[in-house]
Amino acid sequence: MTATQQPSTKQDILHYLVKQGQASAHDLADHLEISPQAVRRHLKDLEEEELIEHHTAQVGMGRPNHVYRLSRKGRDRLPDRYDEFAVSLLNTLAETVGPDQVGTILRKQWEQKALEYRRKVGEGSLQERVSNLVELRKAEGYMAEWHVVPPDSPLSSGLSPQYIITEYNCAISHIAESFPTVCGHELEMFAIALQDCKVERTHWIANGEHRCGYLIREA
Repeated sequence: MTATQQPSTKQDILHYLVKQGQASAHDLADHLEISPQAVRRHLKDLEEEELIEHHTAQVGMGRPNHVYRLSRKGRDRLPDRYDEFAVSLLNTLAETVGPDQVGTILRKQWEQKALEYRRKVGEGSLQERVSNLVELRKAEGYMAEWHVVPPDSPLSSGLSPQYIITEYNCAISHIAESFPTVCGHELEMFAIALQDCKVERTHWIANGEHRCGYLIREA
């Protein structure tokens, strides 16, 4: 089977691995509602393309299972990346004006972005604004979603409604690797954009997790 056949199933596998972090062939077969044999054929193709990788995990008393996850090349595939030029430009700036000045430039950029987000998310309820912010992030290349925190969740304070924004990829991860302060600015940016709320980080791709998560509650 060539890499161009049945691209939708392969894309479904990649998207599932982005959201779950890792999965076995049986997990994928159950989710996609196809046979494990068919899944393994797709996994073989994806490994040959170097988009996924596997490690062996022991489950119970049975034989070890292969558990699959995205490779660096696979994560870069979702979505297409356009930040290499930005990294090169920032590196040139750092060599020219120094890293401290670059940090000041990045902060100014995020402050402007936050005000742009604030204007676009509107002045509705916090839930409406969270939903609008997620749509803006999706338009910028983030695989983002949001949900209400259930009252019985350990994250819930039991007071006003709270929300989680989850981003399963980082559209600027190449920049964040060279200039990690951009990740810190995202918390400030979301708080400014949504107004009158507190934003806390729950998960962080930069720490090796498979997603970034933000807990949002009214201030």
